Amino acid sequence: MDCSRLKAILTAFVFWAGTGMREAAAQEVKDVFTPWKYIHSSSQSLYGYLADKALLKLKQRQTQVNALASAEGWKKRQHRVRQAYTQVLGSFPSRTPLNAVITGTLQDEDVKVEKIYFESLPGYYVTAALFMPAARKGKLPAILYCAGHSSSGFRSRPYQNAILNFVKKGFAVLAFDPIGQGERRQYAKDTSRKFSPTQEHSYPGSQLFLTGRSPAYYFIWDGIRALDYLCSRPEIDTTRIGITGRSGGGTQTAYIAAFDDRIKAAAPECYITSYEKLLMTMGPQDAEQNFAGAIAAGLDIPDLLISFAPKPLLIVSTTRDIFSIQGARDVFKEAKRAYTWLGQPDLVGMTEDDAEHASTRKNREATYRFFQKYLKNPGSAVDEPVPVFKPEALNVTPDGNVYLALGGANLQTLARNHMQQIVKDRAPVKGEEDLRKRVRAVTGFDQPRGMEPPVFSGRELRKQYAIESYLIKSPAGYYLPFYCLKPPDGNSRNKSNAVLLLDDRGKSEAIKEGSMADSLALAGYEVVVPDLSGFGELGNGYIKGGDAYVDGVPLNLWYTGILTGQSLLGVRMKELSVLTDWIKMEHNKIMGVARGVLTTDLLHIAVMRSNDIASLWLTDPLISFQSVIETPAYKTQYILSAAAGSIKQYDLCDLVNAYSRKNKLVMMNPRNGGGGIIADKGPVLMENYGIAPGPFLEVQ
Repeated sequence: MDCSRLKAILTAFVFWAGTGMREAAAQEVKDVFTPWKYIHSSSQSLYGYLADKALLKLKQRQTQVNALASAEGWKKRQHRVRQAYTQVLGSFPSRTPLNAVITGTLQDEDVKVEKIYFESLPGYYVTAALFMPAARKGKLPAILYCAGHSSSGFRSRPYQNAILNFVKKGFAVLAFDPIGQGERRQYAKDTSRKFSPTQEHSYPGSQLFLTGRSPAYYFIWDGIRALDYLCSRPEIDTTRIGITGRSGGGTQTAYIAAFDDRIKAAAPECYITSYEKLLMTMGPQDAEQNFAGAIAAGLDIPDLLISFAPKPLLIVSTTRDIFSIQGARDVFKEAKRAYTWLGQPDLVGMTEDDAEHASTRKNREATYRFFQKYLKNPGSAVDEPVPVFKPEALNVTPDGNVYLALGGANLQTLARNHMQQIVKDRAPVKGEEDLRKRVRAVTGFDQPRGMEPPVFSGRELRKQYAIESYLIKSPAGYYLPFYCLKPPDGNSRNKSNAVLLLDDRGKSEAIKEGSMADSLALAGYEVVVPDLSGFGELGNGYIKGGDAYVDGVPLNLWYTGILTGQSLLGVRMKELSVLTDWIKMEHNKIMGVARGVLTTDLLHIAVMRSNDIASLWLTDPLISFQSVIETPAYKTQYILSAAAGSIKQYDLCDLVNAYSRKNKLVMMNPRNGGGGIIADKGPVLMENYGIAPGPFLEVQ
């Protein structure tokens, strides 16, 4: 496009990005899917595509497991599983001093409680309490108790009821707060954010995923270090340690038992199911319940139990749990096969009760009985009424929050520190082809083969141009709706060029009168305005409101892709590539225009197809993934246009630099990770965000 045309585009762009648009005088354009009843359930398309990918991998895994018919085969499976978990999680750090501190004690006639904190990592504090029988005789068998998603951590009444019953039956119990719960709530100082415990995990956990590290890494490590503390106590018989917990505590139980050989018996409660049934019901949950690339690596939830086999195991379930009971039964069946071939069929059991996601007396008594048997501490398994402590009485710190009392690291600062080391060690990008290779590796993008002709769905007229509606088959197999704003042939100023325009508010908003699309069409340009997966008519609808629904953003959807090594970014890049192919059938060059979070998607495909997308105009673009990780209060929407582990390979500055070496790129109001406009767009911008000045880059 010549300079005069670029100037006209920029003028329209400034108008679009200004204080507002004039009210639409014309009739609203209908959604494209409205008449297509057969394919109208479009909001589920993206989740369905990602889930189908996962289900296919899980079916392949199940075929392999079903073929195991010897002890040797199951032992090899165990070995492969442990290797795969090491691959997806990475190696744990070296142990550092716990620096444990007892801040106070409580005691009555039945129980003595020591209130403790220790350092899982230097400056990363874990609050806990050690419950022991007041009349202790000899060394005690011990339970590591993992709290579920309660804002008060292990202090909630249901958890105390189980803990104190264990103590009455002669066990010591070490209960600790998971990060984001109890006294480890990370956003206590931030009055603007009222996160639930699951959101406390998912919001900073997503920053960790950008570094390629699963939040589960730190949850498991906290449990390993809690065992280190437990084993350091002279009162504890280290040969008789069990682990249990419900809900999120059941997750931790399954994890820690699989990763630490000191656990002799395990009873995960209200968590165990299969990925298949999880995907078919409520979908992936909060961040720490997802291992990046786990399904892609051939893993399923029962592999945690296979790794633990053949030590004593009790699966504790309820029939109306949020975690599918059929999934729990399927997992038990598989675990039973493993234990049978490994010569210990009687060491795995399952108890279930007819209840929702809750602790029941029947299940608690089954759990007591299980640990009494396998930790060699016989006695009554009756669930007794016990007086519980007031939650604040069990606080380790004066104000009930470790960050107010001691400061220290949290998940966000751990992500930031890990990222800084990654960036320091990351090999520089060596040219455009090297960058494209890295983008493909991170996003999963590959060039789609073939394209079905789009389905023409109607035309509506405005004063100086027409709006045509289309459906085009995406590489994922479902349809993408888009509008094409077409000036009359006699009014078209530039038939050889077209505009591909993305708006994260959806295409219907993007084409309103006074919008950028409207201004471009009035200027004589043909403008293609799609809804990509996750936006507009293809907006998320399947797992909206899940455990990781933060700021209106379905992080659960992002996690679905993470489990299988897919990315929402890669899916949308393929969609953009198909649209590019269609536009190229009638136009030589394409100008890409985007606003908001979709600027990242457009920048990615423009780098991959820089010969076809001749220039870019990006308004409100995110300037770097690094900024998202560094910013405690980042803009959650940015996550959906990023790929897990992307910072290991490149940052957005690498894309900007590569594209603008030979193509015109204008960035208006570049944004940092918190969504704030970067005030200094000159040398400071270049230096701080790694952007190289060039003749084809303009920042406004």
